[in-house]
Amino acid sequence: MFPIDFFYRAAQLHADRSAIESPTERISYAELLKAVNALAVALQEKDPEPGSRVGLCAANSPNYIIGMLAILAAGKIWVPLNYRSTSSEIRRILDTTTPTALLVDETGDALIQGEQSLKIPFEQFPALINTHQGKQPVRHALSRDDTQAIKFTGGTTGIPKGVMQPYRAWVAGIINQIHGWQITHQDKFVICAPISHGTGTYVVPLLAQGGTLLLCASNSAQDIAHAFKQQGGTMTFMPPTLIYKLMAANDLDASSFPDLRLLIYGGAPMPVEKVIHTQAFFGPVVATTYGQTEAPQIATLLTPENLIDPNYRSSVGRATWLSEVGVMSPDGQLLPPGEKGEIVIKGDLVMAGYWQLPEKTQETVKNGWLHTGDVGYLDEQGFLYIKDRLREVIITGGFNVYPIDVENTLSLHPAVHEAAVFGVTDEKWGETVNAAIELKASRSVSEDELKSFVREKLGPVLTPKHIHFYDSLPRSSVGKVLKTAIKDQVGKTQSAQSVTAPAGATN
Repeated sequence: MFPIDFFYRAAQLHADRSAIESPTERISYAELLKAVNALAVALQEKDPEPGSRVGLCAANSPNYIIGMLAILAAGKIWVPLNYRSTSSEIRRILDTTTPTALLVDETGDALIQGEQSLKIPFEQFPALINTHQGKQPVRHALSRDDTQAIKFTGGTTGIPKGVMQPYRAWVAGIINQIHGWQITHQDKFVICAPISHGTGTYVVPLLAQGGTLLLCASNSAQDIAHAFKQQGGTMTFMPPTLIYKLMAANDLDASSFPDLRLLIYGGAPMPVEKVIHTQAFFGPVVATTYGQTEAPQIATLLTPENLIDPNYRSSVGRATWLSEVGVMSPDGQLLPPGEKGEIVIKGDLVMAGYWQLPEKTQETVKNGWLHTGDVGYLDEQGFLYIKDRLREVIITGGFNVYPIDVENTLSLHPAVHEAAVFGVTDEKWGETVNAAIELKASRSVSEDELKSFVREKLGPVLTPKHIHFYDSLPRSSVGKVLKTAIKDQVGKTQSAQSVTAPAGATN
């Protein structure tokens, strides 16, 4: 059984039910099935080869969901492209994956320069669906270990790192979601974060059970609340930053979310005090998961019932049905409860590897265990607690930022001698990207100039929120920059500023 088969079964059972609702349209399961099959036939007509890549670069919309499902139905590999990224970053991914088709909305069309022969704009969907109406896509003899999606988590030394998610991982994720969240046909899932990222893992599980996907007019607090209060939203997934925005809106309270039963946060940690605040605002509906792109979204799960218990508020839950989670010592031994080590994941949820990076794959998956780079421990009841990271990755607002990408870009500036990039804990973003800069002799540049320089090349997510200038970066005896020392200095400076700031002042 393949991921698309979950949708096909649901379409037979729930033909007249709403599959997708947006502020301007309603699409039934029967209508969605016809559109998906017709567009899948169009993709196969453009390129009949199974397993070829199809890029999808667009904002959330009904056409995004239709396009995503059509890629699955055609036996192609979905390559989600972040429409908030930059043309240069998109170009790196396209050069790496060599797609044979690109599905784009207006934003994606403008972001992807050239490639006109590959592009299929959303505005062409109606004509293509009408042309191939009633046709069925060819079913190919693919293996459960073949790739369903390539999702990019970041780059190292200029090479983007694409995670190959196989069919088995998607099927495991679908089953884990349905079982873990007890999804039924009565659920209406509010989509308010990009489908290209974590939200995308909820699309097929909801459709598999005959539920409805609700699309917001925008990610404003008022439009999101409208989907809950006026359209009956029952569950959603959000990064903490979006949750904080809803709680800060003056005209919203718990009554704005009358049917909400599950508010799942993820993509970034939430401090315990924020968890308590969120529960007080929304009620006993807050839940969370732990996973990585390499083991998507739901390796562990913490239900609202568990998260209410103060003992578990700093946990990320227990292993889901089709996942095995352990904690491992540096010599590869699984550790008993209570002992800290690297968190490892095993089972069908684990990726097939990194696209065209076999050495990186071997470093990350050993003897079937995915080495996450996160440090933590399991308690006697199997609840997982994350304590630290082995790998340098900053999670800001639900997005992964790899320091080396930002450091390489900052180093291109003619005034910069060396840059060190690191994350700083932040109540709103989870972490913020910070940079410490040592300038070249007799050169000068402002913080705003450097931010603009990075933003132009990498986009806003990877742009440092704060830049700290040093006459000389702190170094070890062998000349290595000491990021820990820099983070400690920055932390002390911020603490001192907080203590001395007058009432009502902000830093």
